[in-house]
Amino acid sequence: MNRSFNKSQTLRYFDCSAVEVKSKFGAEFRRFSLDRYKPGKFEDFYKLILHIHHISSMEVMIGYADVHGDLLPINNDDNFFKAVSSANPLLRVFIQRQGKISTFIKSSEP
Repeated sequence: MNRSFNKSQTLRYFDCSAVEVKSKFGAEFRRFSLDRYKPGKFEDFYKLILHIHHISSMEVMIGYADVHGDLLPINNDDNFFKAVSSANPLLRVFIQRQGKISTFIKSSEP
């Protein structure tokens, strides 16, 4: 048995309906998969992100890197579905505390 052949490689090459998700909060990364064609609702995804990162007591903003490397928000069902359907083969998700984003936006305004 080839030890370098792991579960994520299995999903990537043999199950094209699965999307690998790599989420980052601070210095911590988590990996999981979603069904590309039935990813569910944004609210369920938001709760899953909070749960797997153990941050259920804070409000966060969720974004993803699109195919061009631009950081786009995931904040409703439409752009959640767009993020999942455009992932090829990996959906990179970035999570920031709500307060940090507000502070950043205020400090960058003239």
